[in-house]
Amino acid sequence: MSQRLTRLTTPVTGLIFVALMLISVSLSGSTPDSNASAGRVIAFYVAHRHDQQVSDITFTLAALFIVFFAGALYGYLRETQAAASAGAVMLVGAGLLAVGLTILAGTNWALADVPGRLSPAAAQALNVIGNDVFYTLPVGGAAFGIAGGVAILRGARLPGWLGWIAVVIGVALATPALWIAGVALFVWVLVVCSLVYVRGGAAAPTGV
Repeated sequence: MSQRLTRLTTPVTGLIFVALMLISVSLSGSTPDSNASAGRVIAFYVAHRHDQQVSDITFTLAALFIVFFAGALYGYLRETQAAASAGAVMLVGAGLLAVGLTILAGTNWALADVPGRLSPAAAQALNVIGNDVFYTLPVGGAAFGIAGGVAILRGARLPGWLGWIAVVIGVALATPALWIAGVALFVWVLVVCSLVYVRGGAAAPTGV
């Protein structure tokens, strides 16, 4: 029963996470950059208020599901003490990712809530914060990717190449290539979902 549940929860939570992120990004569109004038910021959020709010909600739900996914993946991988230890760090990384995502969603919601009533200074300040306060994401992403990759390499339930890719993505998430690495992370999650579902409760041979 436990193996059947893990076989389903890991792929389901991973797929929901990726779907929510894609919906959020598509709804959010191109928000004003840090150099935008207060007038432009206010005009954008007045025009796109509802899309931004829905985007913020889906972003927040995505933060919840990355934690669920990490927990389910941890349960799937922890067959050795070495893999369990790295998996615990992966869980912490997922938590930091969730914090980073909710900070961004909350700041954006503050802009989209009553944009017409914001003073120019407040709108500009919130916009700069929303664009620049994102450092929790690379820290969490690096911990999630590197530790998750190590857990896969030390275990035997997923291919070793998938672990190395996770490590590379984790390192890239801590560099200026953060946003490109984020797209790679989505693809990695989808591959993990597929393999966990297909392999089910069976352990893969070591060194695959």
